Amino acid sequence: MSAKLLLVDDEPNILLSLDFLMRKNGFQVLLARNGTEAMQLLKEQTPDLVILDIMMPDVDGYQICQFIKGDEILQSTKVIFLSAKSKESDIAKGLELGADAYMTKPFANKALLEKVKELIS
Repeated sequence: MSAKLLLVDDEPNILLSLDFLMRKNGFQVLLARNGTEAMQLLKEQTPDLVILDIMMPDVDGYQICQFIKGDEILQSTKVIFLSAKSKESDIAKGLELGADAYMTKPFANKALLEKVKELIS
């Protein structure tokens, strides 16, 4: 069975391209257009990996990551932050909160795909 990914981004074009990329590579994909949708999905599903934007209008990626890592059922779920926030301090904060990887936008599809495969293997 293929791994289940949750993609969370409030930018529709990024969500579409991530969705296409991951489906094309055989993953099951869940989509959330904002933090609230992501939280709702996380209460119903247990994805193997979450690709998470940080800056969103409602619940930010940092809060979602904390929720995942603090939840007994979800804590083994891998988290990749995919964010335009590229300062050292942003990256450090993401990793401190338990993210398994942090990639900055714009990103290379190949590099992201390799990271996803590495984390779920």
